[in-house]
Amino acid sequence: MNGHDITTERHSERRTPPPTTHQLALMIWVAVFPTLTVLNLLLGDLLTGLPSVVRTFVLATVAVPIVIYGLMPRLHRLRARILGQA
Repeated sequence: MNGHDITTERHSERRTPPPTTHQLALMIWVAVFPTLTVLNLLLGDLLTGLPSVVRTFVLATVAVPIVIYGLMPRLHRLRARILGQA
């Protein structure tokens, strides 16, 4: 067994299993709802008068990167910490 094998073994022992469908749904809701709420409050006046499809497109274009790259990684780390303490 070399050093790489030991490191790999340690990482696999500490790895948190992927979230269940229900956990992932909750994590997505926790990320999406406040993001859309804040974006609506910030951009609502600017988007007034636009067709609803265009408003939805703008909000989704801004919200998706915030959720995927900003919030979901943090929620995954938080979940791993919580499960590590259990």
